[in-house]
Amino acid sequence: MEARDYLLEMELGGLQSFENMAVFALRFSRNGGPEYITLKEALERGVFVVTEVSAGGSVPELMVENKGDVAVLILDGEELVGAKQNRVLNTTILVGPKSVTKVPVSCTEQGRWSYVSNVFKESGHHMAANLRAINIRNVNLSLRSGREFHGDQGAVWNGIDQMAMAADVRSKTGAMRDVFEAKRAVLEDYLKSFKLEGEQKGTIVFIGGEVAGLDFVSRESAYAMLHPKLIKSYAMEAMIAAELKKEGDEAEKEKGKPKGTKSSRKGGKEDRAGAGKPEAAKAREFLGKAADCIETRYPSVGLGASLRYEGRDVIGSALAVESRIIHMAFFRNSANPGGRAGDMAAFSSRRRFRTE
Repeated sequence: MEARDYLLEMELGGLQSFENMAVFALRFSRNGGPEYITLKEALERGVFVVTEVSAGGSVPELMVENKGDVAVLILDGEELVGAKQNRVLNTTILVGPKSVTKVPVSCTEQGRWSYVSNVFKESGHHMAANLRAINIRNVNLSLRSGREFHGDQGAVWNGIDQMAMAADVRSKTGAMRDVFEAKRAVLEDYLKSFKLEGEQKGTIVFIGGEVAGLDFVSRESAYAMLHPKLIKSYAMEAMIAAELKKEGDEAEKEKGKPKGTKSSRKGGKEDRAGAGKPEAAKAREFLGKAADCIETRYPSVGLGASLRYEGRDVIGSALAVESRIIHMAFFRNSANPGGRAGDMAAFSSRRRFRTE
């Protein structure tokens, strides 16, 4: 099956909402393909080891060893912490059993290059959704020019800096993890409002009434493990968008303009009676646009093939193994070269102007 078939056959669950974020569960009834476990499960079982590629290390690469008998899935944007500096995966990878693989990564901790441990552990965080979109776009560009799964490290650092400033968080090493940890309580409020549904294999997320993106994983058990991290990755963007709106409303008030009307809060209530019809229509429209994207296929770093997607309004990637889609992620493709992080830059500039 092609990714297009998955997207067009996807079933929507109930609509759940909190503050400025709303979520549909995604269901897909067909077989989940080859057996695998998540990074979190593999590390907890002690069958997966992640290290620097050498004693001296290399910023854009890490070494992973799967000692187990089952493949291990690592999603693009999943963060690993420790060793010489924290990193995120540039692309989704399925690491085969009993194998050693060098994987492409980007740094999420600009101010450290010294060992704090010999091996990496899972941070419990996933790169914010808007930064994932930027990274996917830059990896796509790299692949087209023959430079493999390389991201734009400067763009990642810039995005993290903007996120930290927008969230009013200071980190000694410029660590993405520090921003998530500082906002743990707020992110937990979002997480509590988006409950895992039965047979759920993914999620499509709205922020401020517009689709921000979607993630789909072929196995229900794997998605259940990934759900908290993925929800928080979108919640980070939603929280900052809410701050941005608040800043804009305050600026309008200062100029003597009428303040924008407040959006309603549904507080995590679930809609199964039809009140979510406009959102459902938008979700279906986004799935259709993702299905219409141009696909380019590359050999994956691990098992299978890496599929890259670009359209006028949507950008994404997927991993296919044995003719099955194991993971796919699609995001709104902003015309702004800096992606939706450009909104954070505008917010950051205002906050910096106000506090200096």
